Amino acid sequence: MKMNGKTVLITGSTDGVGRHVARRLAEAGARVLIHGRDAARAKTLIDEIVKAGHAAPTFYQADLSSMSGTRALAEAVKRDHQRLDVFISNAGIGSQNDGPQRQESNDGYELRFAVNYLSGFLLAHLLLPLLQTAAPSRIVNVASLGQHPIDFDDVMIIKGYSGSRAYAQSKLAQIMFTIDLAEELEDTGITVNSLHPATYMNTTMVRAGGMAPISTVEQGGAAILHLVEGDDVAGMNGLFFNGMNEARANPQAYDADARKRLRALSLDLTGLSP
Repeated sequence: MKMNGKTVLITGSTDGVGRHVARRLAEAGARVLIHGRDAARAKTLIDEIVKAGHAAPTFYQADLSSMSGTRALAEAVKRDHQRLDVFISNAGIGSQNDGPQRQESNDGYELRFAVNYLSGFLLAHLLLPLLQTAAPSRIVNVASLGQHPIDFDDVMIIKGYSGSRAYAQSKLAQIMFTIDLAEELEDTGITVNSLHPATYMNTTMVRAGGMAPISTVEQGGAAILHLVEGDDVAGMNGLFFNGMNEARANPQAYDADARKRLRALSLDLTGLSP
């Protein structure tokens, strides 16, 4: 996909790998829509891109820990744009952000499940009209190799909570959603894929978790950009990638009954009609 003139929304793009991807897409001539919570950080990114001689991205400030904040972001994008060629669901929080204790979103949901999974689930559904207008278009869900099966009797992890389990559960949920949405959108011209970009990139999330970085945002960014613009993946749909290569996710991802349960739960939690 040639990115010149294409409209791309990247959530969580004022820091880390999302920021790198935003810069690269701006260099390629895309109309880049960046998202984050910190307006000052967004301004530095916009200034960097403009200074490099590229069109200024549009910044959308939103808190994706809130379903109302997520809806407001979708409404703002739909108000300002008639089409969306690519949606990169990249926003997320790690296993140790703001401490190891269990945290809840504004809506009372386990925080990592809400931010890393539910917000992307809701945004993808709300933005489908713009993606359909732009078809062939792509959705890229930035997940992880860290995956933990969902216990449907305790999705919000009230018992035996750990940040690493919560993070890994949210990432598996993203992959399960990828498979389901790809099936739903088959033959529409919209493809949906997920990936683990790179292991322990040098990002705020990784450092907050106390891990030593072992890869770069450039490596992770290249893997994301491959799914965004690669001709070789144009017809691929509902797949999980480890870096540049197709891979297998946790077995629960391929359990149709588990995906059906997750979909029903997600529609209920986000207030979407089934």
